[in-house]
Amino acid sequence: MLEDLVRKNRSYRRFHQDVPVDLETLRALVNLARLSASGSNLQPLKYILSCEPETNARIFPHTRWAGYLKDWPGPAEGERPAAYIVILGDTEIRKSFGCDHGIAAQSIMLGAAERGLGGCMIGSIDRSELRQVLGIPDHCEILLVLALGKPKETVVLEEVGPDGDIRYYRDAGGVHHVPKRSLSELILQEYGR
Repeated sequence: MLEDLVRKNRSYRRFHQDVPVDLETLRALVNLARLSASGSNLQPLKYILSCEPETNARIFPHTRWAGYLKDWPGPAEGERPAAYIVILGDTEIRKSFGCDHGIAAQSIMLGAAERGLGGCMIGSIDRSELRQVLGIPDHCEILLVLALGKPKETVVLEEVGPDGDIRYYRDAGGVHHVPKRSLSELILQEYGR
């Protein structure tokens, strides 16, 4: 059921780094993005795939993890992603990318969840350094980095408390809690029966 898949598709930030994700899997996930909707059907997105430990180690330092967890620098060695997909926008096809990369990223992440993988969409990136490290052409804008692997943490969805705080947090046992606003708070108006 789609709702179950959406519930499994959380932002995981710790992985079993020693459990590999192969290139064939990454290509299959990008194919889901390729088949997804694109504004004016221009399909301006390009992708860099890495499941090679050496390249992953060059990507990792240029990503920023879990802004609400101020005392956590990101996953430690052994808990880092086994793979990455870097989503780029080709400015020779289109100058702005609307929501194309969000649609593509969600398709990729749902496909990953279906395969028992987890991931994190990372928008906080040191783009100039990552561009140099990966040799990304100037006409490609770095939009998102998707970190992927077998999750090594539990993520729990819960209702936002009475204080209205939406910040995710980790409890003493390392369980990652994600407060979600109620459906009634999100729907402003309803018309129909």
